[in-house]
Amino acid sequence: MLGRGVNRQPWVLLAEASLLAAGALCYAFGLSNVAVAAIVLAMGLENAVFQIDGGAGLGLTYVTGALVKVGQLAAEALRGGARWNWAPSLLLWAALVAGSLCGAVAYHWINLAAIWFAAAFALALSAIVAVTIHL
Repeated sequence: MLGRGVNRQPWVLLAEASLLAAGALCYAFGLSNVAVAAIVLAMGLENAVFQIDGGAGLGLTYVTGALVKVGQLAAEALRGGARWNWAPSLLLWAALVAGSLCGAVAYHWINLAAIWFAAAFALALSAIVAVTIHL
């Protein structure tokens, strides 16, 4: 059963990894539309991993949102606010861009079979989060 709070993160990541793997399998069996649907559901789950008190949290699939946050925090720093608060948002944006580029290259070479990489990464993250929560 999915728990509340941080303890649900590994389960949500595991569900995401399962949906991505299901999408990759569907693609392998020629069910491209079903594969895309599974991938879309998985991306929706990804945003639920970092929900804060049931509301919006860290949006992991919104490139423009991350960049807007960088600008807002940089402007705040220029007005005397926390000097480096914008850096994590910039790193998130850079990770989104790097992931997009890597995904585009993988898609170019192996089409939707590239989703196996995302499934493996989500599964690894699920294990890492599960272990670190209990440390």
